[in-house]
Amino acid sequence: MELGLVGLGKMGGNMRERIRRAGHTVVGYDRNADLADVHSLEELVGKLSGPRVVWVMVPAGGATQSTIDQLAELLAPGDVVVDGGNSRWTDDEKHAEELAAKGIGFVDCGVSGGVWGLENGYALMYGGDAENVAKVQPVFDALKPAGDFGAVHAGRVGAGHFAKMVHNGIEYAMMQAYAEGWELLEKVDSVENVREVFRSWQEGTVIRSWLLDLAVNALDEDEHLGGLRGYAQDSGEGRWTVEAAIDNAVPLPAITASLFARFASRQEDSPQMKMIAALRNQFGGHAVEKK
Repeated sequence: MELGLVGLGKMGGNMRERIRRAGHTVVGYDRNADLADVHSLEELVGKLSGPRVVWVMVPAGGATQSTIDQLAELLAPGDVVVDGGNSRWTDDEKHAEELAAKGIGFVDCGVSGGVWGLENGYALMYGGDAENVAKVQPVFDALKPAGDFGAVHAGRVGAGHFAKMVHNGIEYAMMQAYAEGWELLEKVDSVENVREVFRSWQEGTVIRSWLLDLAVNALDEDEHLGGLRGYAQDSGEGRWTVEAAIDNAVPLPAITASLFARFASRQEDSPQMKMIAALRNQFGGHAVEKK
Protein backbone atom coordinates (compact mmCIF):
# COMPACT_ATOMS: atom_id res chain seq x y z
CA MET A 1 0.00 0.00 0.00
CA GLU A 2 1.01 3.63 -0.54
CA LEU A 3 0.49 6.19 2.21
CA GLY A 4 1.12 9.90 2.44
CA LEU A 5 2.14 10.93 5.96
CA VAL A 6 2.11 14.58 7.01
CA GLY A 7 4.05 15.33 10.20
CA LEU A 8 7.26 13.43 11.01
CA GLY A 9 7.91 14.44 14.61
CA LYS A 10 8.39 12.08 17.58
CA MET A 11 5.30 10.05 16.74
CA GLY A 12 5.04 10.51 12.97
CA GLY A 13 8.67 9.71 12.24
CA ASN A 14 8.52 6.40 14.11
CA MET A 15 5.17 5.55 12.55
CA ARG A 16 6.68 6.04 9.08
CA GLU A 17 9.45 3.58 9.96
CA ARG A 18 7.08 0.95 11.39
CA ILE A 19 4.81 1.13 8.33
CA ARG A 20 7.80 0.77 6.02
CA ARG A 21 9.03 -2.24 7.98
CA ALA A 22 5.68 -3.87 7.20
CA GLY A 23 6.44 -3.54 3.49
CA HIS A 24 4.35 -0.50 2.59
CA THR A 25 5.44 2.66 0.77
CA VAL A 26 5.31 5.87 2.82
CA VAL A 27 5.82 9.32 1.35
CA GLY A 28 6.42 11.70 4.24
CA TYR A 29 6.16 15.48 4.41
CA ASP A 30 7.24 17.76 7.24
CA ARG A 31 7.98 21.47 7.46
CA ASN A 32 11.45 20.41 8.58
CA ALA A 33 13.05 19.59 5.23
CA ASP A 34 15.66 17.38 6.93
CA LEU A 35 12.90 14.94 7.92
CA ALA A 36 10.84 15.05 4.74
CA ASP A 37 10.76 12.81 1.67
CA VAL A 38 9.07 15.56 -0.35
CA HIS A 39 9.00 19.32 -0.01
CA SER A 40 5.31 20.17 -0.33
CA LEU A 41 1.84 18.69 0.06
CA GLU A 42 1.43 19.05 -3.69
CA GLU A 43 4.49 16.86 -4.28
CA LEU A 44 3.28 14.32 -1.71
CA VAL A 45 -0.12 13.96 -3.38
CA GLY A 46 1.50 13.75 -6.80
CA LYS A 47 3.62 10.75 -5.78
CA LEU A 48 0.62 8.67 -4.64
CA SER A 49 -1.59 6.50 -6.83
CA GLY A 50 -5.35 6.73 -6.44
CA PRO A 51 -7.34 6.13 -4.42
CA ARG A 52 -4.94 8.00 -2.15
CA VAL A 53 -4.74 7.80 1.64
CA VAL A 54 -3.08 10.71 3.45
CA TRP A 55 -2.50 10.47 7.21
CA VAL A 56 -2.22 13.79 9.04
CA MET A 57 -0.06 13.70 12.19
CA VAL A 58 0.28 17.36 13.19
CA PRO A 59 -0.75 19.33 16.30
CA ALA A 60 -4.49 19.61 16.91
CA GLY A 61 -6.31 22.82 16.13
CA GLY A 62 -5.08 25.32 13.58
CA ALA A 63 -2.29 23.16 12.16
CA THR A 64 -4.65 20.24 11.52
CA GLN A 65 -7.35 22.48 10.06
CA SER A 66 -4.89 24.18 7.71
CA THR A 67 -3.48 20.84 6.51
CA ILE A 68 -6.93 19.37 5.87
CA ASP A 69 -8.02 22.54 4.05
CA GLN A 70 -5.01 22.22 1.72
CA LEU A 71 -5.57 18.50 1.14
CA ALA A 72 -9.21 19.16 0.28
CA GLU A 73 -8.00 21.17 -2.71
CA LEU A 74 -5.39 18.62 -3.77
CA LEU A 75 -7.13 15.25 -3.39
CA ALA A 76 -9.78 13.66 -5.60
CA PRO A 77 -13.10 11.91 -4.97
CA GLY A 78 -12.50 8.47 -3.48
CA ASP A 79 -9.37 9.53 -1.60
CA VAL A 80 -9.26 9.38 2.21
CA VAL A 81 -7.79 11.68 4.87
CA VAL A 82 -6.90 10.23 8.28
CA ASP A 83 -6.45 12.56 11.26
CA GLY A 84 -4.17 10.73 13.70
CA GLY A 85 -3.41 13.72 15.92
CA ASN A 86 -5.02 14.61 19.22
CA SER A 87 -7.92 16.51 17.69
CA ARG A 88 -11.14 17.07 19.60
CA TRP A 89 -13.88 14.71 18.41
CA THR A 90 -16.19 17.61 17.58
CA ASP A 91 -13.64 18.79 14.99
CA ASP A 92 -13.85 15.40 13.27
CA GLU A 93 -17.49 15.87 12.34
CA LYS A 94 -16.65 19.25 10.80
CA HIS A 95 -13.69 17.86 8.85
CA ALA A 96 -15.71 14.89 7.59
CA GLU A 97 -18.48 17.17 6.35
CA GLU A 98 -16.06 19.53 4.59
CA LEU A 99 -14.25 16.68 2.83
CA ALA A 100 -17.45 14.79 1.96
CA ALA A 101 -18.59 17.84 -0.04
CA LYS A 102 -15.66 17.06 -2.37
CA GLY A 103 -16.18 13.30 -2.37
CA ILE A 104 -13.20 12.71 -0.05
CA GLY A 105 -13.50 10.27 2.86
CA PHE A 106 -12.40 10.96 6.43
CA VAL A 107 -11.28 8.70 9.27
CA ASP A 108 -10.29 9.90 12.75
CA CYS A 109 -7.76 7.82 14.66
CA GLY A 110 -6.60 8.14 18.25
CA VAL A 111 -3.04 6.85 18.54
CA SER A 112 -1.33 5.74 21.77
CA GLY A 113 2.18 4.39 22.09
CA GLY A 114 4.48 7.36 22.46
CA VAL A 115 8.19 6.87 21.94
CA TRP A 116 7.83 3.10 22.46
CA GLY A 117 5.45 2.57 19.54
CA LEU A 118 8.09 1.87 16.90
CA GLU A 119 9.04 -1.42 18.54
CA ASN A 120 5.92 -2.27 20.56
CA GLY A 121 3.23 -1.07 18.17
CA TYR A 122 0.58 1.61 18.57
CA ALA A 123 -2.84 1.22 20.15
CA LEU A 124 -5.33 2.54 17.59
CA MET A 125 -8.92 3.73 18.05
CA TYR A 126 -10.55 4.84 14.81
CA GLY A 127 -13.91 6.13 13.67
CA GLY A 128 -15.54 6.47 10.27
CA ASP A 129 -17.52 4.68 7.58
CA ALA A 130 -16.55 1.07 6.97
CA GLU A 131 -15.71 1.83 3.32
CA ASN A 132 -13.16 4.49 4.29
CA VAL A 133 -11.72 2.42 7.15
CA ALA A 134 -11.15 -0.48 4.75
CA LYS A 135 -8.92 1.72 2.56
CA VAL A 136 -6.69 2.44 5.59
CA GLN A 137 -6.81 -1.07 7.13
CA PRO A 138 -3.37 -2.25 5.89
CA VAL A 139 -1.79 0.73 7.66
CA PHE A 140 -3.75 0.06 10.85
CA ASP A 141 -2.55 -3.55 10.71
CA ALA A 142 1.06 -2.41 10.28
CA LEU A 143 0.93 0.04 13.19
CA LYS A 144 -0.95 -2.01 15.80
CA PRO A 145 0.82 -4.28 18.32
CA ALA A 146 1.24 -7.96 17.48
CA GLY A 147 -1.67 -10.17 18.51
CA ASP A 148 -5.44 -9.94 18.43
CA PHE A 149 -5.86 -6.69 20.33
CA GLY A 150 -4.59 -3.12 20.22
CA ALA A 151 -6.86 -1.73 17.48
CA VAL A 152 -10.60 -1.05 17.30
CA HIS A 153 -13.11 0.45 14.89
CA ALA A 154 -14.83 2.39 17.65
CA GLY A 155 -17.78 3.67 15.64
CA ARG A 156 -18.80 6.64 13.53
CA VAL A 157 -16.65 9.66 12.71
CA GLY A 158 -15.42 11.16 15.99
CA ALA A 159 -15.57 7.87 17.91
CA GLY A 160 -11.84 7.25 17.57
CA HIS A 161 -10.77 10.56 19.07
CA PHE A 162 -13.49 10.34 21.72
CA ALA A 163 -12.19 6.91 22.77
CA LYS A 164 -8.60 8.19 22.85
CA MET A 165 -9.73 11.18 24.93
CA VAL A 166 -11.29 8.88 27.53
CA HIS A 167 -8.13 6.72 27.43
CA ASN A 168 -6.07 9.79 28.28
CA GLY A 169 -8.46 10.76 31.06
CA ILE A 170 -8.01 7.32 32.63
CA GLU A 171 -4.26 7.72 32.19
CA TYR A 172 -4.40 11.00 34.15
CA ALA A 173 -6.12 9.27 37.08
CA MET A 174 -3.79 6.25 37.09
CA MET A 175 -0.67 8.42 37.08
CA GLN A 176 -2.10 10.54 39.88
CA ALA A 177 -2.74 7.46 42.03
CA TYR A 178 0.84 6.23 41.59
CA ALA A 179 2.15 9.72 42.34
CA GLU A 180 0.12 10.09 45.53
CA GLY A 181 1.20 6.67 46.77
CA TRP A 182 4.83 7.46 45.98
CA GLU A 183 4.73 10.75 47.89
CA LEU A 184 3.17 9.09 50.95
CA LEU A 185 5.82 6.35 50.96
CA GLU A 186 8.57 8.97 50.65
CA LYS A 187 7.10 10.94 53.54
CA VAL A 188 7.18 8.30 56.30
CA ASP A 189 10.38 7.41 58.11
CA SER A 190 9.68 3.70 58.41
CA VAL A 191 9.85 3.00 54.67
CA GLU A 192 13.53 3.17 53.77
CA ASN A 193 13.53 1.99 50.15
CA VAL A 194 10.58 3.41 48.26
CA ARG A 195 12.03 2.58 44.86
CA GLU A 196 12.24 -1.13 45.72
CA VAL A 197 8.69 -1.07 47.08
CA PHE A 198 7.54 0.16 43.67
CA ARG A 199 9.71 -2.49 41.99
CA SER A 200 8.19 -5.24 44.15
CA TRP A 201 4.72 -4.30 42.90
CA GLN A 202 5.70 -5.20 39.33
CA GLU A 203 4.97 -8.89 39.96
CA GLY A 204 1.95 -10.54 41.56
CA THR A 205 -0.05 -7.42 42.47
CA VAL A 206 -3.33 -6.06 41.11
CA ILE A 207 -1.76 -2.64 40.46
CA ARG A 208 1.02 -3.86 38.18
CA SER A 209 0.96 -2.07 34.83
CA TRP A 210 3.14 -0.54 32.15
CA LEU A 211 2.86 2.80 33.96
CA LEU A 212 4.23 1.14 37.09
CA ASP A 213 7.14 -0.23 35.03
CA LEU A 214 7.82 3.28 33.74
CA ALA A 215 7.68 4.67 37.28
CA VAL A 216 10.40 2.20 38.29
CA ASN A 217 12.43 3.26 35.24
CA ALA A 218 12.14 6.88 36.34
CA LEU A 219 13.18 6.06 39.91
CA ASP A 220 16.17 4.07 38.65
CA GLU A 221 17.29 7.21 36.80
CA ASP A 222 16.70 9.55 39.78
CA GLU A 223 15.74 7.68 42.95
CA HIS A 224 13.99 10.58 44.68
CA LEU A 225 13.21 12.61 41.53
CA GLY A 226 15.24 15.39 43.08
CA GLY A 227 16.29 16.77 39.72
CA LEU A 228 12.75 17.45 38.54
CA ARG A 229 10.48 20.37 39.19
CA GLY A 230 7.02 19.30 40.37
CA TYR A 231 5.23 20.73 37.34
CA ALA A 232 3.09 18.83 34.83
CA GLN A 233 1.41 20.24 31.73
CA ASP A 234 -1.86 18.88 30.36
CA SER A 235 -2.45 18.19 26.68
CA GLY A 236 -6.07 19.33 26.78
CA GLU A 237 -7.65 15.90 26.53
CA GLY A 238 -8.18 15.68 30.29
CA ARG A 239 -10.17 18.91 30.13
CA TRP A 240 -12.21 17.62 27.19
CA THR A 241 -12.95 14.41 29.10
CA VAL A 242 -14.27 16.34 32.09
CA GLU A 243 -16.31 18.63 29.82
CA ALA A 244 -17.84 15.60 28.06
CA ALA A 245 -18.69 14.09 31.44
CA ILE A 246 -20.50 17.28 32.43
CA ASP A 247 -22.37 17.36 29.11
CA ASN A 248 -23.50 13.75 29.62
CA ALA A 249 -24.04 13.91 33.41
CA VAL A 250 -21.47 11.16 34.04
CA PRO A 251 -19.58 11.44 37.36
CA LEU A 252 -15.78 11.33 36.92
CA PRO A 253 -14.41 12.21 40.38
CA ALA A 254 -10.99 10.52 39.99
CA ILE A 255 -10.25 11.87 36.51
CA THR A 256 -11.47 15.35 37.45
CA ALA A 257 -9.35 15.41 40.61
CA SER A 258 -6.26 14.32 38.66
CA LEU A 259 -6.76 17.19 36.21
CA PHE A 260 -7.09 19.69 39.04
CA ALA A 261 -3.94 18.28 40.64
CA ARG A 262 -2.03 19.25 37.51
CA PHE A 263 -3.38 22.75 37.80
CA ALA A 264 -2.12 22.79 41.39
CA SER A 265 1.35 21.84 40.17
CA ARG A 266 1.64 25.23 38.49
CA GLN A 267 1.14 27.03 41.77
CA GLU A 268 3.87 25.30 43.79
CA ASP A 269 6.66 22.73 43.52
CA SER A 270 4.47 19.66 44.02
CA PRO A 271 6.26 16.38 44.89
CA GLN A 272 3.46 14.38 43.23
CA MET A 273 3.95 16.27 39.99
CA LYS A 274 7.59 15.20 39.86
CA MET A 275 6.34 11.64 39.34
CA ILE A 276 3.73 12.74 36.79
CA ALA A 277 6.41 14.65 34.87
CA ALA A 278 8.77 11.67 35.03
CA LEU A 279 6.09 9.26 33.75
CA ARG A 280 5.11 11.55 30.86
CA ASN A 281 8.79 11.75 29.89
CA GLN A 282 9.15 7.96 30.09
CA PHE A 283 6.20 6.94 27.93
CA GLY A 284 5.91 9.88 25.58
CA GLY A 285 9.23 11.65 25.54
CA HIS A 286 7.50 14.77 26.88
CA ALA A 287 9.82 17.53 28.08
CA VAL A 288 10.53 17.87 31.79
CA GLU A 289 11.57 21.02 33.60
CA LYS A 290 14.77 20.81 35.59
CA LYS A 291 15.41 22.73 38.76
